[in-house]
Amino acid sequence: MSMLAILGAGGHGKVVADCAELQGWETVHFYDDAWPDRVTTEHWPIQGSGRHLLQNLRHYGGVFVAIGNNRRRCSWLQVLAAQRAPIVSLIHPAAMVSRYAELGMGTLAVAGCIVNAFTRCGEGTIINTGATVGHDCLLGQGVHVAPGANLAGHVVVGAYTWVGIGARVIQCVTIGKGVFIGAGATVIGSVRDGEKVVGTPARPLRDTFDATGEELSPTLAASSS
Repeated sequence: MSMLAILGAGGHGKVVADCAELQGWETVHFYDDAWPDRVTTEHWPIQGSGRHLLQNLRHYGGVFVAIGNNRRRCSWLQVLAAQRAPIVSLIHPAAMVSRYAELGMGTLAVAGCIVNAFTRCGEGTIINTGATVGHDCLLGQGVHVAPGANLAGHVVVGAYTWVGIGARVIQCVTIGKGVFIGAGATVIGSVRDGEKVVGTPARPLRDTFDATGEELSPTLAASSS
């Protein structure tokens, strides 16, 4: 492994670069649309924008998308795949990923995470620091399991869903597409597409503003679903 290009030079990108170097990549270059206002992130050079990356794919043995926004990350993965970019997944040496688990292209498994047997992760999945994913789970594309979150066995998580820091999901629960699970939440039942759930047990977060932007009273807010 020689040269790796990383798209996205924020904090998440730094974690990706660290994983890449520990996995054996000798040279890491960043690309970010903040260029040319930014030309480095820590000691790593930013070579250009996302457009420049598309023009320079032939120089790299691997490409990784390090964009925190789940939908944008997957959008870029699709663009790069259409250009036959050498998209890679990265597994930190201190991560534990079962030999029977399947990771989609562009997946990141960070230090201390565990992915158990017969789990399948879609493209662009992030299993963050210390997170655990039980056996036989199915994670759609662009899912982010945040630091310290725990999924029990046979959990299904729809595309682009964010499982917040320290959240817990019991076994055999189905979580929809584009869901936001708040930090520390405990999910004990199915969650519909696009819902935001918080608390223990997790419940939908009600809007506190109406369509005009006026704040609702607590009574109205509690019933506006």
